[in-house]
Amino acid sequence: MEARFSPINQILPWCRQDLAISISKAINTQEAPVKEKHARRIILGTHHEKGAFTFWSYAIGLPLPSSSILSWKFCHVLHKVLRDGHPNVLHDCQRYRSNIREIGDLWGHLHDRYGQLVNVYTKLLLTKISFHLKHPQFPAGLEVTDEVLEKAAGTDVNNIFQLTVEMFDYMDCELKLSESVFRQLNTAIAVSQMSSGQCRLAPLIQVIQDCSHLYHYTVKLLFKLHSCLPVDTLQGHRDRFHEQFHSLRNFFRRASDMLYFKRLIQIPRLPEGPPNFLRASALAEHIKPVVVIPEEAPEDEEPENLIEISTGPPAGEPVVVADLFDQTFGPPNGSVKDDRDLQIESLKREVEMLRSELEKIKLEAQRYISQLKGQVNALEGELEEQRKQKQKALVDNEQLRHELAQLRAAQLEGERSQGLREEAERKASATEVRYSKLKEKHNELVHVHAELLRKNADTAKQLTVTQQSQEEVARVKEQLAFQVEQVKRESELKLEEQSDQLEKLKRDLEAKARELAHVQEALSHTEQSQSELSSRLDILSAEKDALSGAVRQREADLLAAQSLVRETEAALSQEQQRSSREQGELQGRLAEKVWPPQAQQHH
Repeated sequence: MEARFSPINQILPWCRQDLAISISKAINTQEAPVKEKHARRIILGTHHEKGAFTFWSYAIGLPLPSSSILSWKFCHVLHKVLRDGHPNVLHDCQRYRSNIREIGDLWGHLHDRYGQLVNVYTKLLLTKISFHLKHPQFPAGLEVTDEVLEKAAGTDVNNIFQLTVEMFDYMDCELKLSESVFRQLNTAIAVSQMSSGQCRLAPLIQVIQDCSHLYHYTVKLLFKLHSCLPVDTLQGHRDRFHEQFHSLRNFFRRASDMLYFKRLIQIPRLPEGPPNFLRASALAEHIKPVVVIPEEAPEDEEPENLIEISTGPPAGEPVVVADLFDQTFGPPNGSVKDDRDLQIESLKREVEMLRSELEKIKLEAQRYISQLKGQVNALEGELEEQRKQKQKALVDNEQLRHELAQLRAAQLEGERSQGLREEAERKASATEVRYSKLKEKHNELVHVHAELLRKNADTAKQLTVTQQSQEEVARVKEQLAFQVEQVKRESELKLEEQSDQLEKLKRDLEAKARELAHVQEALSHTEQSQSELSSRLDILSAEKDALSGAVRQREADLLAAQSLVRETEAALSQEQQRSSREQGELQGRLAEKVWPPQAQQHH
């Protein structure tokens, strides 16, 4: 009987019942944001049972296809549980991927405003689950140090490339959800203060937290890729990052202007332009965006019994049995409370006190957690700033070292210049001595040159006389050549005339020979005219002899003309030889007059 009333036996089932109550209060059809206290209890429940078994056992029975608002708030709570719940929640959610996908596909085919948001949100949740299962180094909250990021990326450039692409896809899903929410809302202040607007805006707090980490990781990975791969290969990555950068900056700017977010989250401001990945030193200028969740004021909570102790009969035991027992034996101890009743009442009071103290401790712990998170975020910001200053100091140190090396080089150059200047002074003094000697030699050469000019004038006069003599010889030579040419032409004309006459005589002789042959033939046929033909033959023979004599006379004349031409050519050749000798003698005289002064100058 005592075990039935023991508070220890009642803790576990009532914790599950409390979790079920929190789930039902957090995920409902009211168009209002999920209360933080209910979400916090669900998250604490996952840490208590080291998983999300209880959450899914109740969530799977929710009528999600019947209400788009219910599905929207379910996605919001699931996002919170994934981010802040126990690490085993990720594996539990993996078992229900098909349920999440079915809800998204169902509302994606319906023309419902919340339904379209649910479709986008489920795609984000599925992408989140897949990414963190594939990369267990990154917790679902996406908060890791730069050392863990370097270790997760590794040294293989292909793995870094693929990890960057997956983070781009992750960021696209986050930004698409924010754009879908803003597309349905007017960014006016009044809308962000209405419960319907806050219901849509509440999940964007987790989106802002995810995006701040993803932005920082993609910047780090892109700088690492640019140190390993050519610039042209990463053009697509840079274009995609620039597009996401402008979308994320616009998202942060619009969210910062809304009063709803100002009291719940401190949104970082991104720089005016994206980082310049083509310049490696630009990594030192990058500042990690830090999201700060301000300390929350304690919410008024309705009392909820974590442990319930009842003095009534247990479930399933009829009340009639107790009444029959009282009727038969009467009330125990004559209706006087015994020690057990007093102990039960005392335990009730202690339980109530413990419950109130437990709630206070929970609230205090939550405040401490929020404060510590804010301090951690602030310290991370300071650490990032110190890293930036350290990087800047390293760059400045390198510049100073370079300037010091330049100064040392300039000093060495100055010392070398001093030695060169002394050497130049010595060379200048030697050059002055050499210049004075050259000047004296120049004066001597000027006098010699003047003397040579005078001698050259005399030689020019003699040369003029010699040239006149040469011109006279040339004129005589031309006259002789003209006369020889004229004699040649006359001889050629005579030869042509004699040749023509000789040809004519030959033709006459041939004609006479033919005529003689004809006569002889006629003589052979006609004996009567033999005497006449004989006389005629004698006449022709006489004419033939006369013609032969004329031919011999012409040949003699031709030989005489040829001998005359040869004599004329011989005389012309002798005249040319004589002119050449005279010209050589004149040139020799001229050379003797010009060259002796120059030879004397060289000596």
